[in-house]
Amino acid sequence: MMEELVNANEWRYDRSTDEEMIVEFTGQWCEYRMFFVWQEDLGALYFSCLFDTKITAGKRAAVAELLSYINERLWLGHFDLCSEELAPMFRHTILLRGTAGVSAEQLEDLMEAAINECERFYPAFQFLLWGGKKPQEAVEAALLDTVGTA
Repeated sequence: MMEELVNANEWRYDRSTDEEMIVEFTGQWCEYRMFFVWQEDLGALYFSCLFDTKITAGKRAAVAELLSYINERLWLGHFDLCSEELAPMFRHTILLRGTAGVSAEQLEDLMEAAINECERFYPAFQFLLWGGKKPQEAVEAALLDTVGTA
C-alpha cells in the first residue's frame, strides 16, 4: 500500500527490508527524506521526515530551543534533531496493535501532516540559522511568512 502511494506521487524510494522504506522527494523549500519502519513486536509504524539541512554544533542549543517553540504548536507528531545527521526531522509513531493494520487514508494523512508541518516550519530554521533571529522570533517570522502559502 505504501509503495502505491509513493508511486502515485512519483517519489523516489528504496526498501532495505520488507519492514523499512526510505522515500525522497522535493518540497517547496528543500529535499526531504521520509523513513517508514514497521515494528512487528510493538504493532507500530514509525515515521520520520528529515530535512536536507545541517545544523552546526554552535547552533544546537538555539535549535533545541526552536524545536520546543515549534512543538508547542503541533497537534500530531513532533520535531527533533537527528543526532546522526544533525538535521531537523518530523517524527510520529502510529500504534496499530489489535487493528487490521494501517489504512491508506491513515498513511495519506500522516504524510500530508508531516509535509505540511515541514514546509510550514522550514523557514523558522533558516531564520534562526542564517537570518540571525532568536528561536521565538524565528517561529513567529516563519508563521507570518507561510500564512499566505499554507
